[in-house]
Amino acid sequence: MIELVQHLINGLSMGSIYALIALGYTLVFGILQLINFAHGDIYMVGAFAGFYAIRFFGFAEHPSWLALGVTLLFAMLGSGCLGWCIERLAYRPLRRSPRINALITAVGVSLLLEFSGQLIFGADPKFFPQILIFDGGWSFGELKLNPLQILIFLISIALMLALDWLIFRTRMGRAMRATSFNPECAALMGIPTDQVISLTFVLGSALAGAAGVLVGLAYPKIDPLMGVLPGLKAFVAAVLGGIGNVRGAVAGAMILGLSEEFLVGYGAPTFRDALAFGLLIIILLFKPTGLFGIKRAEKV
Repeated sequence: MIELVQHLINGLSMGSIYALIALGYTLVFGILQLINFAHGDIYMVGAFAGFYAIRFFGFAEHPSWLALGVTLLFAMLGSGCLGWCIERLAYRPLRRSPRINALITAVGVSLLLEFSGQLIFGADPKFFPQILIFDGGWSFGELKLNPLQILIFLISIALMLALDWLIFRTRMGRAMRATSFNPECAALMGIPTDQVISLTFVLGSALAGAAGVLVGLAYPKIDPLMGVLPGLKAFVAAVLGGIGNVRGAVAGAMILGLSEEFLVGYGAPTFRDALAFGLLIIILLFKPTGLFGIKRAEKV
């Protein structure tokens, strides 16, 4: 029983990271019907933005909650600005072009970020400084908890709840949903659709940047290619939950995180990375819209 609870905590912690990245995929797809394959690399840029913010402010010598907050802020701002630039320079000029053009551009932007990262940051892995130090773990009888895992989960949930409130409880959220439903009608109703689309990229990218810092805290090694596999897994999580559905993306990410953890704990750990793509094949075969997705009529 203790082992089961431990695996649940590990799986939820990893699932919350996937969720933060998957939300960026599902937000952009919901608005533009576009798979932003550069999103995993934005997560990598967020990790490096946090890394250099720590070095600039000297947080490694003075770990604190303030250091964590400032690092998260800088990572989210840096990633959000990058997301805005990508939308404005790479995707907006192709908005009325065939979708294959935007898809190829997304792959190109992804490769550009990866190789630019190796050129700017260096190809060698960097050690992410620990800016929040706990004295030992938390023990509840035989159950031993890593405080960082609990912290990652709580911060991720807080960010997800903030996004949920923004989308379903604010005027800007209504504008985002209207643009997602029908951008032409939304524009006729006076909604600044270009600004809404830019904000969507900024929000999704900022969440990915936060995920980069949280992963750096838990697994303190970052490199320019760190976003490739987590980005693909987060995409699978978004498809699993129903891409375009915000709450479905979170559910899909949690399912993926738990599935991976239980496979490692009770099955074959060497197949951990293959599990996500096995789930993707199954969901596309039996429920292409995902667990919580809905069918959309497509004009031809």
